[in-house]
Amino acid sequence: MTSPSPAVLARLCAFGLSLTLLGGCSALRSTTAAPPAFYALDSARIEGDATGRLPTTAPPTAPTLIVSPPHAAAGFDSARIIYVRTAHKLDYFAHGEWVDTPARMLAPLIVDALGSGGTFRSVILAPTAVAGDLRLDSEILRLQQDFASQPSRVRFTLRAYVVDNTTRRVLAWRVFDESVTAASDDPYGGVVAANRAVQSVLGQLAGFCATATAHWQPTAATVPQRQP
Repeated sequence: MTSPSPAVLARLCAFGLSLTLLGGCSALRSTTAAPPAFYALDSARIEGDATGRLPTTAPPTAPTLIVSPPHAAAGFDSARIIYVRTAHKLDYFAHGEWVDTPARMLAPLIVDALGSGGTFRSVILAPTAVAGDLRLDSEILRLQQDFASQPSRVRFTLRAYVVDNTTRRVLAWRVFDESVTAASDDPYGGVVAANRAVQSVLGQLAGFCATATAHWQPTAATVPQRQP
């Protein structure tokens, strides 16, 4: 039987070595690649106002509030968790994401917070067939973990408008800005701080809405007319 030539043997050895290296790289990737972690914003209820009193049932004359789905500024409209190290540059954690976009997670939290405050007869998330008296529009301007200083801090900024649904007049608007120190400089530490910041803003938002609508009166178009 004829023995393989040195050139053939060299090619066979090279092929075998390449297979070994590929197998080693595959094993390395499978053992070092971390699975993605998914995080959520938690529900927060407002247990009392600034005076510490528990919320009361809204009177029958209280307005109905329609909560529009929040918008998000460019760059903050995805499920990726954002952090910054230098000004004007947004980065994303590789192995940590929100379970949904912050705007979609925030919507039911707003309804929950405002519905438990005793200010409105009902609080309903749009779209809905209900013709509400007032509408709340909001936009997330910022939700990011800032590593420019140590320890890192999470900053949450929300802009909100209270609008009369009949006249389309803006009754009041405000920008809420909350910054919370993260317990650890990683996605989980940032998520915990983000939840604290969101809960704080929700409490402020409930107070703002209560103040903005304290003297609201239905317009003639919304008052039922008596039959002759």
